[in-house]
Amino acid sequence: MEKNYTLTIFSENKTGVLSRVVGIITRRHINIMSLSTSPSATPGIHKMIVVIKVTEDQVKRVIANIDKQIDVLKAFYYDDTEIVYQEIALYKIPTKVFYEGDKVEAIVRKYDARVLRIEKQYIVIEKSGHHSETEALLQELQQIGIYEFVRSGRVAIVKPMERLNNYLKTKKATIHQ
Repeated sequence: MEKNYTLTIFSENKTGVLSRVVGIITRRHINIMSLSTSPSATPGIHKMIVVIKVTEDQVKRVIANIDKQIDVLKAFYYDDTEIVYQEIALYKIPTKVFYEGDKVEAIVRKYDARVLRIEKQYIVIEKSGHHSETEALLQELQQIGIYEFVRSGRVAIVKPMERLNNYLKTKKATIHQ
């Protein structure tokens, strides 16, 4: 049965690593639903977060192939119950819709969104949350008018203590034996 898996891939910050990881996934005709990269908590190590919808057997094969890549230190996969995750979305709406009653203000409050910028022609609203929450706000704002919309990829932290640190300690111990 297919479900969402979040891959966390730890690598050196080298040119081409992201391209190779994406290639491994797309060669299998797997759609990448979300992708984000950033430095990790460990200096010199970067973290990629990739969301794909596949079976557990497929995700295991993808992880095994990613782990073989030069510059990839270790890759892990998690289902949504094993991680804490968020996205951030920005919405640019016409300023004039705020003058037409309390409807937009009520929508902003309903979704715990916040106003980031007010200009003569537009207002930028920010919402962080799960995909379903940012999508629901988008649907409501589209009904009143929206100029622009952008959503980040998923950012995630695993609930178990960071497995990379344990993995690196194990590797270091084996090297010194």
